[in-house]
Amino acid sequence: MSATNDYYELLGVKKGATADEIKKSYRKLARKYHPDLNPGDISSEKKFKEINEAYEVLSDSKRKQEYDQYGKAAFEGGQGYGGAQPGGFGFGNDSDMFSDLFGQFRQQRGGMRGDDLSTRVSITLEEAYSGVTKPFSIRKESACSKCSGSGAEVSQTCSQCKGAGSVKQSRGMFKINQPCPSCRGQGKVVSKPCTACSGSGSAVATDTVKVKIPPGASTGSKVKIRGMGSAGMYGGPAGDLYIEITVQTHPVYRREGNDLYVDVPVTINDAILGSKIKVPTLDGDVNMTLPAGTDSGKKFKLKGKGIPARKSAPRGDQYAVIKIIVPKNIDDKAREALEVLGQAYEKGEDGR
Repeated sequence: MSATNDYYELLGVKKGATADEIKKSYRKLARKYHPDLNPGDISSEKKFKEINEAYEVLSDSKRKQEYDQYGKAAFEGGQGYGGAQPGGFGFGNDSDMFSDLFGQFRQQRGGMRGDDLSTRVSITLEEAYSGVTKPFSIRKESACSKCSGSGAEVSQTCSQCKGAGSVKQSRGMFKINQPCPSCRGQGKVVSKPCTACSGSGSAVATDTVKVKIPPGASTGSKVKIRGMGSAGMYGGPAGDLYIEITVQTHPVYRREGNDLYVDVPVTINDAILGSKIKVPTLDGDVNMTLPAGTDSGKKFKLKGKGIPARKSAPRGDQYAVIKIIVPKNIDDKAREALEVLGQAYEKGEDGR
């Protein structure tokens, strides 16, 4: 490894920086010092290699932990490859060694993956019940329309790897493929950076996205749209878009999990004598028989009339909560009838 400054200092972050902070700072510096944007500038090329070296370590939680504990000594003398001794590899952790090497190769050859994005969308209870497709706009880094995300206005086959994107290097007794340092595993080098995006391959733009929200969504649930995050750098894949859902409060229904509750007003006569009543549900009114002698606050379950299930959760039910409505203005005849009714209460609830 090259003799560089402290890795955290190279990336302009503090030692306790989060993975997102490290990545964000690296992306900014990579744009600034990229050789394609600074042709012929030896100092920029050196700086670019140093920040890449720092990022390879600090973006890997295991290697970052080793660096925090031992500094660069953790990676000198072959110690960064499963505890190997100078002059060859040890065999205590070969699977991790090859996984790390080939994982880095795939990452570098494909460019840098774009950032994931998140946003929020508000829907009605009816939309949560039936599902909905909603369009909305989001401002993000998208692939440059001029160079299709390659960052190049003119490119040519890499002379070092002959377009293969990799070169063989000896590691003790092994020979392994490594990403070509000249073209970063792309197989091509930029001879003229794209003037529209300054060679980064991306530009900030406003995209209109249509998100399909399935039935059963609840506040706090998320929908993931692959590839709709920020564009990757230098041909890398785009990140993903996460949409957090908020279900609006409804003026009629109360939601508890996947169950719904609705207050159903009835007259005193209906409650005492029983009646046929209509109960509103999210897919239309249903008829229900109200038994005679129903108390106010009594709940009746309408099975399966709640919110549809998502994944393994059961479909909800709806509960009709009876609310007896007391008349405010009554005439003398009604008053006499109520006095008779009051006498029945005095004798007991069954009128005896």
